[in-house]
Amino acid sequence: MKTLTLCLALALPSSVWAGLSLENQDWRVELDPATLALSVRAGDGPARQLTAAGDAHAVSALKQAGPSASWQWGEGQLSWTASLQGHDLLLSARAKAPGEWTLLRQPAAAMGKGLMLPLAEGSYIPAGPSPWREFLPEDAGKGYDTSQNLSLPLWGMNYGASSLHWLLLNPFNNRLAFTAEEQGLALMLSHEFTPLNLDQPMTLLLHLGDGNPLSGAQRYKQWLQAEGRYQTLADKIAKQPDTAKLLGASHVYLWGNDLLAESDVRDWPSLLRALRGGDPLAVKLRGRFDAESQSVLRAAAAQPDRYQRRKLIEALNQAMTAEARSSWQGGQPQWRNLAASYHGLREDALKLFGPALAAPDNWGGGLSTKTIAALEQAGLKRLWLGVDSWEGGLWQPQAVAAGARAGYLMGAYDSYQTALKPGERRDWVTAQQGEEVYRQCGITLRNGKKKTGFQQSGYYTNPDCVRATLQARVQALQTATGFNSWFLDAYATGMTFDDYTPGRQTSQARMAQGFEASMQWTRDVLKLPVGSENGNATTSLGIAFAHGMQVPVLGWGDPDLQKNQKSPYFLGRWYPADQPETFFKSVPLKEPYRSLFYAAPYRLPLYQTVFHGSIVTTNHWLYDNLKFSNAYADNLLAQWLYNVPPLFHLSAASLKARLPRLQCADRAFRPAHEQLATKVLTGFVWLNAERTLQQTRFEDGSRLTANFGAEPAPYGERILPPQSLWLELAGQPGRLLRAADCAGA
Repeated sequence: MKTLTLCLALALPSSVWAGLSLENQDWRVELDPATLALSVRAGDGPARQLTAAGDAHAVSALKQAGPSASWQWGEGQLSWTASLQGHDLLLSARAKAPGEWTLLRQPAAAMGKGLMLPLAEGSYIPAGPSPWREFLPEDAGKGYDTSQNLSLPLWGMNYGASSLHWLLLNPFNNRLAFTAEEQGLALMLSHEFTPLNLDQPMTLLLHLGDGNPLSGAQRYKQWLQAEGRYQTLADKIAKQPDTAKLLGASHVYLWGNDLLAESDVRDWPSLLRALRGGDPLAVKLRGRFDAESQSVLRAAAAQPDRYQRRKLIEALNQAMTAEARSSWQGGQPQWRNLAASYHGLREDALKLFGPALAAPDNWGGGLSTKTIAALEQAGLKRLWLGVDSWEGGLWQPQAVAAGARAGYLMGAYDSYQTALKPGERRDWVTAQQGEEVYRQCGITLRNGKKKTGFQQSGYYTNPDCVRATLQARVQALQTATGFNSWFLDAYATGMTFDDYTPGRQTSQARMAQGFEASMQWTRDVLKLPVGSENGNATTSLGIAFAHGMQVPVLGWGDPDLQKNQKSPYFLGRWYPADQPETFFKSVPLKEPYRSLFYAAPYRLPLYQTVFHGSIVTTNHWLYDNLKFSNAYADNLLAQWLYNVPPLFHLSAASLKARLPRLQCADRAFRPAHEQLATKVLTGFVWLNAERTLQQTRFEDGSRLTANFGAEPAPYGERILPPQSLWLELAGQPGRLLRAADCAGA
């Protein structure tokens, strides 16, 4: 191609010239430097108008040398470079001063046959009428945060034999907005240059792919590897051997993590006498009972009725926990001594109530040696068992130890992203981090105000500031409880903020590094497999597992799901504590959420393309495998197809009913995951026009083929039954899995 060099000393309007033409043997890009209108022609294919003209800017200092160019807007307010390198077009902008700029305006026509968008695991949004046309503009509001709302900072367009994919190499301080136009969706990308990120260019990579819908995700993985931001699961196992216990492990949350379960009481008359007596501990505990519980205690007969038994055990557990918390919750928590009050109260309870109770090694509900024994007897060899708070491990260290001996990963739930003022919401134990953290570590917004924390409580914290507290508390808790994996909530969600606190000003990009540094410290110093929420690519370095990628949080602001108890879609109350309805109540999922996030034609394994063989992911804990009655089969098939673990909630009361479903899911999942967990997902294809017959392929040659449809579907020489998967693991005979076999009663 002829080399052209242009030097414009003065700013000229775009109408003076026809724009830039960058080309190589693979494709040609026409770019208007004044408006960023961009068209692409690949080979002998048609020219596609990928972006429309935005506001026209005066162009100065325009230079072009072959497939590269540079220019400025105005007098250097924004400096641009463009470079065509093989199948990639790199566009990069630097700003002279803070300000928000609209960078791309992609018309609806540019989406071609469909849009590939990484909402959680990944979504395929076909052109034409679909629920996406209404949902996305409303859900995104003023625009998705491309670090938090997208699991991968990219999107792609399907043109059949070819595809184009935008990768945001700076995923922070961006907004991606959607508008319904004609039969598709238009997109608009904006980027804010702030006082904290002026040294960071905004770089976009446009990748020319083939007809493979995973091309963009595969290119992004290559970029992560080149940047040193990628670690394989095999490498993580080599450094933290317990990580190998994730291979083939179903993920389970245990509920009922207090000191006692109702079934632990063997002699109610004896327990009532002790509670009503004058022992100092009994007096303290009664003093913490609410009025209703005190009334029940006074009125209960020697053999209380069912309601009275539940109420008394709840009150006793709550009083014991409040007493334990009072010893450490305050201005200056002494983390090294945190466990002492729990262990001491456990001994005191044994002395006072022991004659009325079962053997102390068997105390507890969901988190208990009884549960561990039941799981072992059920033949479940690989499990990740998490609790809703590390307090459960302080009450029941013998259960944690039993789980570890059984070969399970016992996971402590922990969080440091919100700090509360000492004395507020004492039941939110992870946010109780002391006066200094509350006063010093809150994020400061540009207007000088503190960033209000989760649920409008306390402050969101800067991870660098709070890290010393994290290190001290995690070490103390791990020593006291024996948990052999750690779950740091929210740190891998991609939710970052600019912190303008004087003396520690932190950009969003730097804050993401801070989250990762804390997770890496927990992993490396304590030699534990670490997990977090979601696992978004921008904050995932250091974790081995994540919850929330396969199915994210849905309908958070929808009253039918969250508030209206008469709605058939109401998720349930956060009660009772040992089996909250919101986790255990099975309900149908409301449209459009059911179609958008569970229906096979709209799902695409974008995240697994990047991170299968690196991070083990599953559903968000709000929605286990049994939560949505009208999505059970689709969810299970997608887990099998993507080779990701199932997720279950268990309690002492639900164990017998739920265990067969967990066993069935384990029998199907574990052998496949043990073989494929460390393998790359190399391919995905739709095998019918309805996109209900789908296949994933892995680097060892394994193929997994799922029929999500309600009718039998041909695959090769066989017919796949409805809602089934044909499992072809390399080196093994094929095996048919049916969702109905794991449906239970």
